[in-house]
Amino acid sequence: MDLIIVESPTKSRTLQGFLGKNYKILSSYGHIRDLPEDDFAVDVKNDFKPKYVVPPRAKKVILILKKEVQKGKKTILATDEDREGESIAWHLTQILDLKNPQRIVFHEITKSAIKEALENPREIDMNLVDSQQARRILDRIVGYKLSPFLWKKVARGLSAGRVQSVTVRLVVEREREIEGFKPQEYWTIVATLLKILPTGDVPKGDKNNEFEAVLIKKDGKIIPKLGIKTKKEADEIIQDLKGVEYKVEKIEQKEIKKNPLPPFTTSTLQQEAWKRFRFPAKLTMGLAQQLYEKGHITYHRTDSLNLSNLSLFAAKKFIIENYGQKYWAGFFRKYKAKGRVQEAHEAIRSSYPNKTPEILETKLDKNQFKLYDLIWRRFIACQMSQAALNSSTVDIGAKNYTFRATGQILKFDGFLKVYPMKLEETELPDLEKDEILKLLKLISSQRFTQPPPRYNEATLIKALEENGIGRPSTYAPILSTIQERNYIIKDQQRKFEPTEIGIVVNDLLVKHFPKIVDIKFTAKMEEDLDEIAQGKEKWVEVCKDFYEPFEENLQKKYQEVSKKDITEKPTEKKCPKCGAPLLVRLGKYGRFYACSKFPKCRHTEPLEKNTLGIKCPKCKKGEIVEKRTKRGKIFYACNQFPKCDFALWDKPTGEKCPECGSLLVETKRKQIKCSNKDCQFKKNAAE
Repeated sequence: MDLIIVESPTKSRTLQGFLGKNYKILSSYGHIRDLPEDDFAVDVKNDFKPKYVVPPRAKKVILILKKEVQKGKKTILATDEDREGESIAWHLTQILDLKNPQRIVFHEITKSAIKEALENPREIDMNLVDSQQARRILDRIVGYKLSPFLWKKVARGLSAGRVQSVTVRLVVEREREIEGFKPQEYWTIVATLLKILPTGDVPKGDKNNEFEAVLIKKDGKIIPKLGIKTKKEADEIIQDLKGVEYKVEKIEQKEIKKNPLPPFTTSTLQQEAWKRFRFPAKLTMGLAQQLYEKGHITYHRTDSLNLSNLSLFAAKKFIIENYGQKYWAGFFRKYKAKGRVQEAHEAIRSSYPNKTPEILETKLDKNQFKLYDLIWRRFIACQMSQAALNSSTVDIGAKNYTFRATGQILKFDGFLKVYPMKLEETELPDLEKDEILKLLKLISSQRFTQPPPRYNEATLIKALEENGIGRPSTYAPILSTIQERNYIIKDQQRKFEPTEIGIVVNDLLVKHFPKIVDIKFTAKMEEDLDEIAQGKEKWVEVCKDFYEPFEENLQKKYQEVSKKDITEKPTEKKCPKCGAPLLVRLGKYGRFYACSKFPKCRHTEPLEKNTLGIKCPKCKKGEIVEKRTKRGKIFYACNQFPKCDFALWDKPTGEKCPECGSLLVETKRKQIKCSNKDCQFKKNAAE
């Protein structure tokens, strides 16, 4: 009996179902060797040799695997096909002392894919192992060297990361763009028009004969977005248009074809799962891992848009049989990703096109089903025909002004039958050139330019991908890590904003370690890791080129940077315990008052900057202030804590409940309700 080792017990059960009694499939339960948590463990003077240790949880697993290796005829390593999977396979050969292990890879857990992999084993790819090892060591250098610097110069408990710090920089810089943005006023003018007969009557029929047209030109010249800057200018135009005739000048009709989107990569799956379901990247990757290990989808860590010929034929067959010939594109749609991608891999797709979401719904939990449904639909749709829309553009003249009305109607749904997308249909009435229209109303509206929005999960992942920061498999842990470190948090709309400590750490790194948080430099490091994976670069040289200037600069900054300049600010307040001046100090979770005689006097008190002006209903002495948990979640509490423990998750309005007298609060859904759980009073915020 041959032994096959995989990482996951779910994956091992799926494989066992395919392979039967001739094979024994066991799981390593992830990594069985890694750098220790409490030691730097990289010998920088000896070619950056890492010191690996076996985690306590893996020791029992290793004993079991060693016994089974001795029993089996041969050992086959079937860890995932990416760099991390290759690295796990290599660590298994080292710890289990495997002499000639067979390495197999497959992109999907199907019977045919496993059979083909077993017939074509290969050796462990040391280039991939070296690339993963280099990434691990570079991250260890930054984390273990920069974190103590932050402890000493800012606050204990802080940490830095090679890729995470650049991501925080993106969020901080976006926040500063928003803060520095100056809105500009502009005005739009819209005419509501009606199709009429020469008799003055409205034509009969089902179509809506009333429609809107936007002012776009004056004297034949396009009016730019900010062209009408004030109400005075808008009023002058409206005055100028009083009593004029509105006549159809130009009609343009055409058919627009809309192509289906390509299949998912890791990045686009994470983005779309956030847009549709508000799934954080970490949740999406966990669900995708479960679907992959159960054999329902192909491997979910990929930047490739490639699709196997087998999957293309299967999709064609399914589309024609279930939707008809006209819904198939008529040819195999093949997509190519931009940039440096591993085209040998496949995009994320369902393993079997005929396993529709409806068939698997009872076998999957709610979130698994949502993600599978999305992946299946995107894959099937990418091989379907275009959607067709009838588009109409009508220009209407009024004196020396031109208004434009646009409309579009879906003519043929094509791929939209399977993969619905937001599509606004607007039908215009049947109009003819030189036709006279009746003006119903002419309205000017004040607008203001908007600042760039804060990043959300989808847009931040897109920014990471566009800037070459990290790789598909790293996006989810990057976002999780910087939130766990309290460098960024989600606001009420679930968009990212930097915390005070996040801004301070970012500014410190930008000023004193510009390379570490330089976007282009970080992207270049990713390219170097790709070069190692392809055998074009040596991992030791890449680590050396990074480490030597970094270490030299670090030692210099220990001497140059003063903690007091960063973390302390004098105040006129006195310590209530010893009378010494109070300082505003910066800690891991923000600024606070602290006694200048620390550590002799350990008095601290919160920095009250978010007082709502509402008396605490419990102690009657304190005021309600906005606070944050260690994970950044907002809540509202009495400023006399710990003497008073009154706290609420929802924001108090300051009003009292008309039924019981407790504080009213406003929920995230804009509903006003009573803070007393035993009281049922509620109303809409608009009432």
